[in-house]
Amino acid sequence: MNIYGKKVVLRAMEKSDMELVRQLFNDPEVEHNVVGWSFPLSCYQQEKWFETHYSDKNSFRFIIEEMETGEAVGIATLIDIDWKNRRAEHGIKILSTDNRRRGIGTDTVMAIMRYAFDELQLERLDSSWFADNIASKNMYMKCGWKEEGIRRKYVYKNGEYKDLCISGVLAEDYYQLIDNNRYWE
Repeated sequence: MNIYGKKVVLRAMEKSDMELVRQLFNDPEVEHNVVGWSFPLSCYQQEKWFETHYSDKNSFRFIIEEMETGEAVGIATLIDIDWKNRRAEHGIKILSTDNRRRGIGTDTVMAIMRYAFDELQLERLDSSWFADNIASKNMYMKCGWKEEGIRRKYVYKNGEYKDLCISGVLAEDYYQLIDNNRYWE
């Protein structure tokens, strides 16, 4: 089943997508702005990662395709799903700066929330971003997420310790947002 937004289609990750995923992880600009490790990633390592994670029922990774062109532009995730407590971690990476600031990220987050809350019946999604990543903060806030705290000097990246903003969104936040902004109409 594909997940549809207004501008994007989120589809299952295929082995043929591994080059795109490897580009995302090897792109210094993308890695500079996202939480996590930054090691050069080979084709072989990427394929092994795919084989290991392909059948994980507690983590879903989607390719973001621009609806108009069908072009794959990034990845979105729902990982570490806790089925008992009905929560998951969410992340997003968009490859080219040409694909940013066009509403693709916002539409992806809205589609992920609709899938998580309507289909999977999750109660909560969590995410985080660096305090200086204003674009991510603005995107998530626009989608109804709440900043829940700061972990000071939490991640060492690019030669410095960076503050990490912890955020979350509840199903009720999402439903209130779509009632107010009529996003899906």
